Amino acid sequence: MTYLNLLHVQLSVNSTSQLPQAAEAILANSAGNKIFLFYGEMGAGKTTLIKALCEELGVTEQATSPTFSIVNEYTGRDSRIFHFDFYRLKNQTEALDMGYEEYFYSDAYCFIEWPEKIPDLLPNRYTNIRIRVLDSTSRSISMENI
Repeated sequence: MTYLNLLHVQLSVNSTSQLPQAAEAILANSAGNKIFLFYGEMGAGKTTLIKALCEELGVTEQATSPTFSIVNEYTGRDSRIFHFDFYRLKNQTEALDMGYEEYFYSDAYCFIEWPEKIPDLLPNRYTNIRIRVLDSTSRSISMENI
């Protein structure tokens, strides 16, 4: 079930087989945003959802978590895609040192896991994705365009 208004979308995903439809809905309702911030507890499915988004954008290679590399780059049908995992950052300076601005302001898609690690570096316009675990296979995904 999807609840939709101009700024907010609520999705229910009951199995991974529904992720392609969720990814399609997220991209269709992103109001042109290309920066996506992913919030959710460890194991909630942030990386799994990002993999589905990459597939929806035409990435043919296997999308993987950039836990140790911090950022992975993919090529989609029409754009580049950067997937960040800031979980291991000790402070925001590490994101500054890696040149985050070049990625965030490149007009490429940026999928950012653990954005709470870089609160002062976030752009003015983005889409929040919050994943809440309902049970072992079900998730509630809320999406808000900022």
